[in-house]
Amino acid sequence: MILIGQYDSPFVRRVALALRFYGMPFDHKPWSTFGDGDKIAVYNPLMRVPTLVLDDGEVLIESNAILDYLDETAGPSRAMIPEAGHARREALNVCALATGLGDKAVALVYEKVLHQNESARWIERCRTQISGVLARLEEDRVKRRHTFWFGERIGHADIAVACVLRFVSEAHGLFDDAKYPALAKHAQMCEALPPFQEIVQPLIPPS
Repeated sequence: MILIGQYDSPFVRRVALALRFYGMPFDHKPWSTFGDGDKIAVYNPLMRVPTLVLDDGEVLIESNAILDYLDETAGPSRAMIPEAGHARREALNVCALATGLGDKAVALVYEKVLHQNESARWIERCRTQISGVLARLEEDRVKRRHTFWFGERIGHADIAVACVLRFVSEAHGLFDDAKYPALAKHAQMCEALPPFQEIVQPLIPPS
């Protein structure tokens, strides 16, 4: 398999980490959506990452769809998310909040870097959404008494939150450890794990 995209993207990083935790080998093409758009377009006309090219040439796009394939390949006993029911919906909800937070953080980067005249209204809306999601995730994490979010084994929700928190911190400095202590502890725990130490890249803003 070939994973396309740079690890400073929380979406690419969460896929790479899932591959590593599942023990699935892959080649990495650290292509930028701006600098290497023509290369990505060969596989994904949206020129977005992550893009995963399977061994038979099939191409998967968007992190949730890619993770769904990886979970299916790993099988129910190893999948990093419950197979069905309320437990699955809970995990998916945390993932949705985290990835939605990531979308807003990425939008803020583009607003500041690519637009000559920033929209103060748009920036304030994104910041409000980011702070609202951080508060909701903090509230939920405080209630969880397990090592990881939903148990004693790492799952997609843990990875998604940790990856997004790193991005928000590096891109905007909007994550305050003192304000969100449960999330800070969660991120520190995840980032200390060997796969997180291996699969990481400082943020390179688009230019």
